[in-house]
Amino acid sequence: MVKEPKTLQDAILYFANADNCIAYLVDRRWPNGVVCPTCGRMDAAYVPARRVWQCKTRHPRAQFSIKVGTIFEDSPISLEKWLLAMWMIANCKNGVSSWEVHRTIGVTQKTAWFMLHRIRLAMNSEASHKMGSGGPVEVDETFVGPNPQKTHRAKREARYKALSARPKTPVMGMLDRELRQVRAKVVPNVRRETLQNEILSQIEKGSKVYTDSAPAYDLLKAQDYIHEAVNHVEEYVRGNVHTQGIENFWSLLKRGLRGTYVAVEPFHLDRYVGEQVYRYNNRATRDNPLNDSDRLALAVTQIVGKRLTYAELTGKELKLPETL
Repeated sequence: MVKEPKTLQDAILYFANADNCIAYLVDRRWPNGVVCPTCGRMDAAYVPARRVWQCKTRHPRAQFSIKVGTIFEDSPISLEKWLLAMWMIANCKNGVSSWEVHRTIGVTQKTAWFMLHRIRLAMNSEASHKMGSGGPVEVDETFVGPNPQKTHRAKREARYKALSARPKTPVMGMLDRELRQVRAKVVPNVRRETLQNEILSQIEKGSKVYTDSAPAYDLLKAQDYIHEAVNHVEEYVRGNVHTQGIENFWSLLKRGLRGTYVAVEPFHLDRYVGEQVYRYNNRATRDNPLNDSDRLALAVTQIVGKRLTYAELTGKELKLPETL
């Protein structure tokens, strides 16, 4: 049996074989046996000549491939290229641009851009528990947008007449110091109601919450949180009270956005934030020594049930929620 890849060089050789790609995905999608995506039967017969399975129950889509029901569905791109692209984005600390993927795996830049967004969708996962059950939680927000110092003077003066008119997108983040895990998302604004609702939904009541002195966090004590703040005009650290951990995450996020992606539309920003959250939460630590192969394997386990069409990606077709 061929050993699974541990390095990029291994991955290029291993995934060059289409049967290796299918075996790799089957082990992670169906660890207990192949399941028909339509009826749920577990006795489908494999057809090696076409690399598909044939369900024994007669129904529409009785034949299915490993791509059905995943981010790969209806994609003509080979699994060899898909898995290499996933390896790159899961393991490049500052992200990887569509132009680099285009040159590396031999697809058009437009195709590479679409592939990366579908992979980012897979890298996002819903939280299964609230933060703060052990150590304190740092909470902060940042703004992502054009650098006014690098904008033409006429445009800068027109855009920045009022604070409310500044073309920046707010992003809110939380860092659990005990678990060393981050959660971050784009928020519509930084008003008190918006930020406190996010805290209530993500952090256990009674937890220690450390923030800066923004007025939006003033009422956290009334919500049964142990809240302490630092005024950045006077200090950045007061004992254990600081937000330097989440600030470190903002630094990593903006390094990738400015250095690798250069310009990101607010419409797509949430997926880029989720990409950086994935890499941060699955970095190698003393207690959790993950490697590049582990990060790819984890991303692959999250590809099922997530679909992003090009019309949805470009805003030509809005994706409606499953329940209205």
